[in-house]
Amino acid sequence: MTRMIIPSAFLRRALLLDAVSCAALGLLLAVGAAPLGWWFHLPLPLLREAGLVLLAFAAFLAWTCTRPQLPRLLVLGIVAGNALWALDSVLLLPGWIAPNGLGACFILVQAIATALIAELEYVGLKRCATAAMA
Repeated sequence: MTRMIIPSAFLRRALLLDAVSCAALGLLLAVGAAPLGWWFHLPLPLLREAGLVLLAFAAFLAWTCTRPQLPRLLVLGIVAGNALWALDSVLLLPGWIAPNGLGACFILVQAIATALIAELEYVGLKRCATAAMA
């Protein structure tokens, strides 16, 4: 049986921060892929596709923020997904892509921000009460 939690206010705010930041970065990447690709020396398809994924994830997170109860594993999946995104972003740098210095800084800053949000969500998860079984 799935263990349900009642999201703490802290967790709701962390998920909302994640949703807003994903929506902002996703919109920037999806709409501004061409100039960003030129400035950062990053592949346009990578920027556009990452932007679209972030927009979809932002919508999912926004929906998640409104639920009175959540499966604990769902929140752990969100935390793990953010941690994986941050790690994969850093792993892109040593050879998968060849950004300029500004592009490398952009990737590292968004990876650090994503890792920090994952940490906030994990702390928020630890503050949650377990939902009473009906």
